[in-house]
Amino acid sequence: MAEPIEELEARLAKLRARLREANRARDTATVSRVRAEMRIAEAAWEAALAAESAEAAAGAAPRPTGTVPPRPPEGVPVREQVHQSLAILGAPAAPKLISATYQAFFAEPLLTTKLASLRRDEERSFTSQRYARPYYICAALTHDRLAPARGLLAVSSWPLERRIIAPLSPRTDFLTHAIGAAEHMQRLTAAGHSPSDEAWRLLHRFAFNIPGAYEGGEPDPSQVISAARQEAAVHQETDDSQRQSAATRARAQLNDIQELFGVSSLHILRDTGTS
Repeated sequence: MAEPIEELEARLAKLRARLREANRARDTATVSRVRAEMRIAEAAWEAALAAESAEAAAGAAPRPTGTVPPRPPEGVPVREQVHQSLAILGAPAAPKLISATYQAFFAEPLLTTKLASLRRDEERSFTSQRYARPYYICAALTHDRLAPARGLLAVSSWPLERRIIAPLSPRTDFLTHAIGAAEHMQRLTAAGHSPSDEAWRLLHRFAFNIPGAYEGGEPDPSQVISAARQEAAVHQETDDSQRQSAATRARAQLNDIQELFGVSSLHILRDTGTS
């Protein structure tokens, strides 16, 4: 039986406290073990949140078949809008794609100008009170310098390997985005909702750039998924190896803040105590 989301949140809070204690004591073995437990708990929390959202949608007033998906409530925080888009895309993405995805599937505009300071705000929040939130909007990291990948946002609850950008990652992430968008369209259709015109345009953009995914007219989500997976298999082994190697190095070299937001001159100044 799935663990209730409230219990997962309580467990995550305890794990964060244990991680802080182990970090202060420089107990690297415990730090590694607790981080592994946190990744499992965070993944379970993400799954429970998705299930809760699905149950809420199922319990809403019946809608005629063919209606557009329900719009989110007014006043959804920008960080939550970004999280919802990234949950669909499944890999680090640029603000323009995040905005297009949100508008495609939630019928609400997400202005890219609102994202300009989001990552900095999230870093300040994490620095002042680490792990106080179930997730943070953080940076993707370059595989060589472990610095913030320019213009790419990710989710802190993702495994570190998924947030690393290696030489082949832009293409494999594009294919992951395409699969995520196509699968979400399938879920909408299965729930009796018609994807919006913006959603079809988004899928068309993906399909047009994947061999075998588009044959003219309206793209078929299942064909997009199949073609994207077929191409991804060509790059996957090399890309996974490069990401895993960089992630192993990052875990050995970086502190908690740097693992989420990358190495920068600001972090170097903080670590050396330079004012």
